[in-house]
Amino acid sequence: MAQDDPGKSAQAGAAPAVGPHEVVVTELDRRFLRGVFSEHHGWVSDEPEAYGGTGRGPTPYDLLLMSLGACTSMTVRLYANHQGIPLEDIVVRLTHRHVHEEDAEDAGGEDRRLDVIGMEIELVGNLDDHQRRRLLHIAAHCPVHRTLKGELAIRTRLKGAQQDGGT
Repeated sequence: MAQDDPGKSAQAGAAPAVGPHEVVVTELDRRFLRGVFSEHHGWVSDEPEAYGGTGRGPTPYDLLLMSLGACTSMTVRLYANHQGIPLEDIVVRLTHRHVHEEDAEDAGGEDRRLDVIGMEIELVGNLDDHQRRRLLHIAAHCPVHRTLKGELAIRTRLKGAQQDGGT
């Protein structure tokens, strides 16, 4: 597996074996520093020093936003290329914040908390209004966007645990 220097600055050791369509996360310290590996790449994730981390890598929310931004940009580029739209560049800026009870009219559940991702897309090129609107529409249909906006199930299990619901 080729690595993108996930932990030279940490005691990363050997990268774990990672299969196709799999991600493996390992501990690099006893605080927040983590090795984050896909089949062919490796990075680190951490928390800022102000929160007890080392600041050596993006936070988990940063990685989430990067994933959404990358997918959005790729989807817009693919569509523009396919349609012959003269798009010269795409810049996607994202933010994340928690909105609490008083501001969370759309939030449900007991804690009435809503996570809000802000996305600003800059489309560079000689584009008319119709092309810009169409590219913005396409941006909202990237696979990661659809995953985050759709119904999502996360199934967690302990390695080696029985699959029949036993303990």
